[in-house]
Amino acid sequence: MYKIWEKRKAEQKREQSRPAGSSPAERLLQKELSEMVELEDTKIIPSQSILKFNLLYRPTEGYYKGGEFEFTFDIDTSYPHEPPKVLCTNHIYHPNIDTAGNICLNVLREDWKPVLNIQAVIFGIRMLFQEPNPDDPLNKDAAKLMVSNPQEFARTVSSSMRGYRIGNVDYDNVMVGSKHGRAW
Repeated sequence: MYKIWEKRKAEQKREQSRPAGSSPAERLLQKELSEMVELEDTKIIPSQSILKFNLLYRPTEGYYKGGEFEFTFDIDTSYPHEPPKVLCTNHIYHPNIDTAGNICLNVLREDWKPVLNIQAVIFGIRMLFQEPNPDDPLNKDAAKLMVSNPQEFARTVSSSMRGYRIGNVDYDNVMVGSKHGRAW
């Protein structure tokens, strides 16, 4: 029993000697971000806390080519046991992203496993823009149009990316070169 108490005290001392703000989640995330392969079409924008950052993504192909999309990542200290919370900050017309910015991506929900990482989430986001999934939509109207009339879907996406109103929803101008687009 005495050894157990000694062990606990030693553990507490180690915890107290760690620099402030270096939880296991923060250390893991720091390692992941430092090892991440830099991609030409994505850019991570850090914040004060490593557990919160933004991602800019500029698709180079597909319906959304020419746009710049911003995502917020909010990572809990229970990471990697819980997935990051990711939202799209732009109002966009996409079958898998609703107007509140929620993203229908299986690795952010039921398919999350602690062996996955931020790179897997970024890959999933990139895939949603290259190949939107109309079979698992958050925006049912966009999914229906994508399946029934791909040409009209492409025109609608193009209009929405330029900031036009579709139905009763105003979309953000996300075109690179607009006042929204940033220089990298």
